[in-house]
Amino acid sequence: MGCGGENTLSGSVSELFSLDVSRVQVLRNSEALQISYFNNRGPDVDLVVQVTVAIGDLNLSNGTKIGLDGEYPPSHQRTTVIHAAGGEPVRRLPPVRKGDLKITKGGNVGEQMHGNFSMSFGSGGDLGAGRTLVGSFAGTVGDAGFGP
Repeated sequence: MGCGGENTLSGSVSELFSLDVSRVQVLRNSEALQISYFNNRGPDVDLVVQVTVAIGDLNLSNGTKIGLDGEYPPSHQRTTVIHAAGGEPVRRLPPVRKGDLKITKGGNVGEQMHGNFSMSFGSGGDLGAGRTLVGSFAGTVGDAGFGP
């Protein structure tokens, strides 16, 4: 779980939904890094945004910078972003047109990870075409293993 001021979101997607954050969860396995931003809203918990990045071909460590646009492998987006307000269906944001994520501390399961990202979206998706999203995160990396 992250610390207050280090877990923030901003960008023009704020015109579509609130970017308020009450906690962040960072998970990874050998194939993906996932950063989920949650907001407690009364009886509902919103998944403000969940950023999932394919990392099977990367080594995560301090200073790693990942391009968020493009495909990995061919025909699979490097990055997917979803939004799911409490009581509403999951909505997928368009493919990332341009963006990067930088890890400034940590990278492995059980370590404290800090980082930031910025991205702009292309066309398509359920909402967010042509918009931007910027974030920072800090939290202990959980194991998103594939099960027993």
